[in-house]
Amino acid sequence: MYALRQGRFIATQASQVSRFYSARYMSTIYDKHKDTFERFGITKSGNKGVFDGEWKGSGPVIKSINPVNNEVIAEVISGNVNDLNTALDKVAEAQKLWRDLPVPKRGEVLLAMRQTLVENLEPLGKVVALEMGKILPEGIGEIQEYIDILEYALGLSRMMKGSMIPSERPGHVMLETWNPLGTVGVISAFNFPVAVYGWNSAIALVTGNGVLWKPSPTTPLVSIAVTRLIEKTLRDHNLPSALCSLVTGGTEVGSSLAADPRAHVLSFTGSTKVGREVGQVVQGRFGKSILELGGNNAIIVMEDCDLDLAARAILFAAVGTAGQRCTTTRRLIVHENIYDTLIERLIKAYGQVKVGDPLEEGVLCGPLHTKAAVSVYEETLKKVQEQGGKILFGGEALGGNFVKPTLTRVDKNMEVIKEEAFVPILHTMTFKTLDEAIAINNNVAQGLSSSIFTQNPETIFKWIGPAGSDCGIINVNIPTNGAEIGGAFGGEKATGGGRESGSDSWKQYCRRGTCTINYSGALPLAQGINFG
Repeated sequence: MYALRQGRFIATQASQVSRFYSARYMSTIYDKHKDTFERFGITKSGNKGVFDGEWKGSGPVIKSINPVNNEVIAEVISGNVNDLNTALDKVAEAQKLWRDLPVPKRGEVLLAMRQTLVENLEPLGKVVALEMGKILPEGIGEIQEYIDILEYALGLSRMMKGSMIPSERPGHVMLETWNPLGTVGVISAFNFPVAVYGWNSAIALVTGNGVLWKPSPTTPLVSIAVTRLIEKTLRDHNLPSALCSLVTGGTEVGSSLAADPRAHVLSFTGSTKVGREVGQVVQGRFGKSILELGGNNAIIVMEDCDLDLAARAILFAAVGTAGQRCTTTRRLIVHENIYDTLIERLIKAYGQVKVGDPLEEGVLCGPLHTKAAVSVYEETLKKVQEQGGKILFGGEALGGNFVKPTLTRVDKNMEVIKEEAFVPILHTMTFKTLDEAIAINNNVAQGLSSSIFTQNPETIFKWIGPAGSDCGIINVNIPTNGAEIGGAFGGEKATGGGRESGSDSWKQYCRRGTCTINYSGALPLAQGINFG
């Protein structure tokens, strides 16, 4: 597909690209990977996309599309609102048994889920790559992330605790308790079709909740595969498998789940626009929402940085997953004295990025997930040029869903850099002082991830302090992506304020109780009040 010449890959004509993929995929995607799909009970058609203890589906047929050539992989009979209603009732019934299970016993079940995922690590990763479009190592890494959070939840099953609070009244003790809320609804996005569900479900389960998963309508197959593995584990432990239910479908199902008071917690991952609507709906019924929305992330490169380290980090952060991570680096803010040197290195590195089939060895950048994303790529670059910016590298759609990872030169005040485009475009700009760089970082609506490259302790501590980054993730000498499960993941401002995964995020899935126990035999009142 490419010829390497003077550090640059030269794309062939679009017609040649089409012929290449037509020839390569003369046998269907499903047939080519039949053993993998059959491992999870997935067939070419007739797959039931609803699970509530039994597999069913009453909604329209949805097609899973392979982003490499836009070929249909398989068809799924999705769910509708009636399916959702039934599933919510069944989750609630199953949760009554689960909540009474001792927490360490819940941990044992999560350990078994972990083992099942370990045994299916590579096949599941392949389904992610085929259906989402990310390269195979990233697909496998996403399943590993689910495995890791199950290990974390196993640890929590022996560690979750409340507090004992000093009472001002003699013969009294105050306790803080954390109990499950009931059902956690999870609406996940296409770009991490397994990991986001894993974060939420593992923590929701260990805290005693049931889970209802509504995945992206463009990634139904991997959600079916994962649910089948969970179903088997629950049945093996004589537990009601409806505890982890699944309802695939479109906007109608998602909107109904957000509005339903039986979903005591609603975790939504997606765009800021839709997330704002979801948050208002959930708040309107006094439910709890966990919102993981847009991320217009930036890396600041100081003059005193390790330039080699920064260049490697920037490449991975901007090009990985074809720019379709919520933590992808979209803005590069470079000290003016080293800008030319760094950009020269990045252009050379970008020229060596292999774009192509995500299952092919050596490919670093797969396709965009949909044809519509290619239009976003082209429209964003058009805005860059209209607003006075330049394309330094790339800027080409390569046919199908493939695009060339792109570097631009922009001004910090351009409107185009304040909008998140979910494609591999990195906007570069310069600064003179640290305060200016921090202001540029903070001057967008989103506040998910941020990073600075420096060797100066004074710079580091200002960056992570109250006058520094206003994001939920604040990194030093590492890229904006690649978050570990031990820390709380999420962001501020238009990113929604939600937190998932580590730290004390488990508390979001619980109701907090303040409990006062009187063992004195008397009835002293607080604040010294005396009724005689």
